[in-house]
Amino acid sequence: MQAWRKLAPALGIAMGLAVSGAASAQDTLRIAVVGPTTGPVTQYGDMVREGVDTAMERINAAGGVLGLRLEAVSVDDACEPKQGPVAANRVVNEKIHFVVGPVCSGASIAAASIYNDEGVVMVTPSATSPALTDGKKYTFVFRTIGRDDQQGPAAARYIIDKIKPSKVAVLHDKQSYGQGIAAAVKDGLEQARIPVVLFEGINAGDSDYSAVITKLKALGVDFVYFGGYHPEMGLLLRQAAEQGLKTRFMGPEGVGNPDINAIAGDAVEGMLLTLPADFAHDPGNAAVVKAFADKKRDSSGAFQLPAYAAVQVIVEGIKGANSTDPAKVAAYLHAHSFDTPIGKVAWNKQGDLTDFAFDIYAWHKDGSKTAQK
Repeated sequence: MQAWRKLAPALGIAMGLAVSGAASAQDTLRIAVVGPTTGPVTQYGDMVREGVDTAMERINAAGGVLGLRLEAVSVDDACEPKQGPVAANRVVNEKIHFVVGPVCSGASIAAASIYNDEGVVMVTPSATSPALTDGKKYTFVFRTIGRDDQQGPAAARYIIDKIKPSKVAVLHDKQSYGQGIAAAVKDGLEQARIPVVLFEGINAGDSDYSAVITKLKALGVDFVYFGGYHPEMGLLLRQAAEQGLKTRFMGPEGVGNPDINAIAGDAVEGMLLTLPADFAHDPGNAAVVKAFADKKRDSSGAFQLPAYAAVQVIVEGIKGANSTDPAKVAAYLHAHSFDTPIGKVAWNKQGDLTDFAFDIYAWHKDGSKTAQK
């Protein structure tokens, strides 16, 4: 376990706030990094932290912000909606005014109102559910990633234009993120008159999906879209192969985790998925990519560079406002755009990016991925 993930009992909080760095509170700016350090999707928290750490290291090496050194405070919510408010209240009680995260949509939705009401600037690099911001009128909540209603249509367009299936099944994990993006894909397919013969939820965490696979076989589906995370997708792929279902599967960025290879084995070969555009291959990001590589971190994952950008915009907001007052920083963010490793970042009134690109990839059993045209 990496040092940043260790708990800090001295703070007297049961699940812990882990603080990196030893500088005094008078010359530091604490930023909470909220996401899973426990539970089945800790890897997504690791991706975010790689981006946060790299950004903070570079910013601190350049002198910090307003004379303050950045300090990361890790808060575990296990990507569980019920832990979202617990983590948020922990951040508020510690008088931390800036958050990168939460990582998962369900936890973000459950926590966002607390951050907003308490005047904490929250920038999530990975929560894609439209329900996070739709109709909320938040002023302190931002994203550095696109929404499911941007990602879902990208997947649907690829299925319609390139796969051209005759019978599609759309599955989801019954959670905010998975069900939301599955619904967006279903809507896109149905608008193009692609038959969706099954739209059904499975239980996240189950170990046997043979019943739904039997149903897929009986319906004669020739393509399956799954909205959810890699543990369930890996099992679906493996058990489909074991039952002789040879249809191709596709999922969102939540399935793009190297650990899926250990779960699915050879059945993962050719899995399709949507991911944020590979910003690591942008020549303008060479220095940032090198900073990741120098610390043996991966800059090409789904969330590393969006997390880097989340730290960057918080810092640039502080510089622009010439203040660490979160209300002034939030107002500055809403009024300006920023050049970041994920491109030019600007938000609409509800804190969603005005533009964000998702690309289609094929995943391979050696852990590599290939962009699809």
